[in-house]
Amino acid sequence: MNQSENRHPVISVIAPMLNEAGGAATLVDEIAAALAEFEHEIIIIDDASTDETRAELRAARKIHRQLRILCHEQNAGQSRAIRTGVLAARADVVAMLDGDGQNDPVHIPALYRVLMDADPDVAMAAGERQKRQDSRAKKWASRAANTIRQKLLDDGAADTGCGLKVFRREAFMRLPYFDHMHRYLPALIRREGFKVVFMPVSHRARAHGVSKYTNIGRALVAVRDLFGVMWLRARAKSPGKITEQP
Repeated sequence: MNQSENRHPVISVIAPMLNEAGGAATLVDEIAAALAEFEHEIIIIDDASTDETRAELRAARKIHRQLRILCHEQNAGQSRAIRTGVLAARADVVAMLDGDGQNDPVHIPALYRVLMDADPDVAMAAGERQKRQDSRAKKWASRAANTIRQKLLDDGAADTGCGLKVFRREAFMRLPYFDHMHRYLPALIRREGFKVVFMPVSHRARAHGVSKYTNIGRALVAVRDLFGVMWLRARAKSPGKITEQP
């Protein structure tokens, strides 16, 4: 039994991975170092990797007993991997970040404190990448997508593609699930009547592996999903404040 199973974590950190050999163990090391002052668990979701990712994670677990490794039998995508991690999380607060190492875990404590110090109706503290370390084409495509999404969804997010977010698990569990939903979390959280706050975070160049997305492929999916989220927002009805009668 992992030592972390003897204590209830205050925060669960989840990261989906697909073929991230060469950086998987390093990211676990960084998460553990960033959260050394917190009772935490680390949940890595291996989305059916075909390289040595899983072996690296098993080796890392010998050092970091708070590490849990969840493995998909079949590749299901980033959104499903995130959902797998949230469903398994034991803490009331969840932090998520990309498994490619471009999100720096050092920002997780600050995002956690921002969320904990905020009003109870704030359900998410989301990172917004500064000085992005991506190709010019990828940055241009991201800016265009963010501009269109903001105009149509009014989600308040300047960079919804940043994978670094800290949120209340209970709020996430209210959200409708669909593939690629992770790109629309601020809009979906606000749809449920919660608020989202944003904080600037750093961004790092990919040190290993290759991107799992192309600009064209991402754009084609984004158009379909954007109209879907617009439909979900239009069909939402708020009950206002809910009270229980004595």
